[in-house]
Amino acid sequence: MRRRTALGLLGAAAGSVTVGAGAQAPGAGADGWPNRPIRLMIPFAPGGSTDRIGRMLAEPLGRALGQPVVVENRTGGGGTLAAATVANAPADGYTFFYGAPGQLIINPILMRDLPYDAERDFAPVSLVVRSAYGIAVNPRVPAQTLAELIALAKARPGRMGFATAGIGSGPHLSGELLKFMAGIDITHIPYRGSGPAIQDVVAGQVPISIDSLDIIVPQARQGTIRALGVTSPERVGLLPDVPTVGETLPGYEVTVFNYVVARAGTPRPIIERMSREIAAAVRQPDFVARNAAVGVTAVGSTPEELGRRLSDERAKWREVTARAGIRLE
Repeated sequence: MRRRTALGLLGAAAGSVTVGAGAQAPGAGADGWPNRPIRLMIPFAPGGSTDRIGRMLAEPLGRALGQPVVVENRTGGGGTLAAATVANAPADGYTFFYGAPGQLIINPILMRDLPYDAERDFAPVSLVVRSAYGIAVNPRVPAQTLAELIALAKARPGRMGFATAGIGSGPHLSGELLKFMAGIDITHIPYRGSGPAIQDVVAGQVPISIDSLDIIVPQARQGTIRALGVTSPERVGLLPDVPTVGETLPGYEVTVFNYVVARAGTPRPIIERMSREIAAAVRQPDFVARNAAVGVTAVGSTPEELGRRLSDERAKWREVTARAGIRLE
């Protein structure tokens, strides 16, 4: 799930597509909701992983609700433009936000003067999917395991770097958490995107890569990098022989996840109905299989479960960013 938490701050664009249209009557509840199209705001450009999964979700939602789900891509400000659109929309159940950790967890910690309050302006609806990052090294690095890499870094304090897609990105924060928990001093080397970051690791310019699985897995299978760990609490099917970081550093976990939230004040029956329909959609075999093929696990949740997850993640990354002194102006 590439660049889910990256905080790119340039550019703004918008696009939309209608997905999952159906007759009004089957989806309308006792109160008449929904009786017109529903907007699903996505804070990334069309074609990326988050956009792909959001559209996959919109299709069965449209059928189940009996109304079109209009996917709108609104980029810019690290996803803040799309989130602000939902925060300022009427609380009537016709505008939802399909987000990643950046918009409601990381951005509020690192960015000043956000156009919304991440904790006050949104109502949790449901988790949708989760994935992980991978930690890998150039094959010439004399470390066959994560434990060996940690030992090597301790022997070379400040002399080893890890490449990521940018400052404040999920891989960057994952690396900072690794530094704290392993007691090592490795240098963050940010790039403008995962492409140039992995290229320099493959070329041997930077020894360590921390990135999303869709970047790590193909290179690991080709032998151009050596995967040493995955950040999820369990091993992943795409790299079954690669241990979790937690197997070496108990308690280490970084999970990338997508979720749906609504404007705060949206009627509770609408929140609960939407949560149930999302849970049903992500259980569909096609949805499960298509995402598993790229290392993404379909989950779903209750609104309360998502609310607790958002709260726990904010506390975790607030501590990590404070210790690392990370700040975006």
